[in-house]
Amino acid sequence: MTEPDPAAARRRVCLVTGASRGIGAAVARTLARDGFDIALTCLHQRAAADAVAEEIRATGRAAWVAQFDVADAGQARAAIEALLAQTEIHAVVNNAGVVSDAVFPALSAEAWHRVIDTTLDGFFHVTQPLVMAMTRRRWGRIVNIASLSGVHGNRGQVNYAAAKAGLIGATRSLALELASRNITVNAVAPGLIDTEMVASAHADELVKQIPMKRLGTAQEVADLVGYLVSDRAAYMTGQVLAIAGGL
Repeated sequence: MTEPDPAAARRRVCLVTGASRGIGAAVARTLARDGFDIALTCLHQRAAADAVAEEIRATGRAAWVAQFDVADAGQARAAIEALLAQTEIHAVVNNAGVVSDAVFPALSAEAWHRVIDTTLDGFFHVTQPLVMAMTRRRWGRIVNIASLSGVHGNRGQVNYAAAKAGLIGATRSLALELASRNITVNAVAPGLIDTEMVASAHADELVKQIPMKRLGTAQEVADLVGYLVSDRAAYMTGQVLAIAGGL
């Protein structure tokens, strides 16, 4: 009779949304390196998400890919149920987000709802179905990728700042609800990070605003997330950690 594998019994799975590129992909790779199996989500870039999953599997960890729109309640419900039929999920990193910048008089209703729905509805659609199982296990990690815009605001980003500020409020409130169950809920607020989302902007001008005089990297954000989902951060909850080079 084969003895049970103690390491397998301790295996934890983290769901990372928007994990096909940028910060999400870096988080997925980092958590796999740190011992998590990874469920990745994507909206459009399935081939890129599959490539990240293959990298993770090559390290000996398990990986799943789910393609759906986090803003769509029906799609999200079906995708989460399908994942839960294959594995437990012990932690979630809500990274999926979009930008649609415009000064407020020119901001369309479509741009407003697209950004708000992806960030706030997406957080609810993905996280809410996972919380009861976390409470039963008395262990869980929820990390929300916010933004410095959600803390201080930013010109041309009323929709984005509102969405991220809402996510910060949700983080702090949910942390209070779940703390007694050994579930931590924290937010990471990146500043200007060298990703495709920032690449379209005038990077040289942006760097001048940063005391460290450089953009941050996706890996630096991922390393902070890695700490927050680890047992080392068991006494940290309800916090919003800026990673912005002093900005």
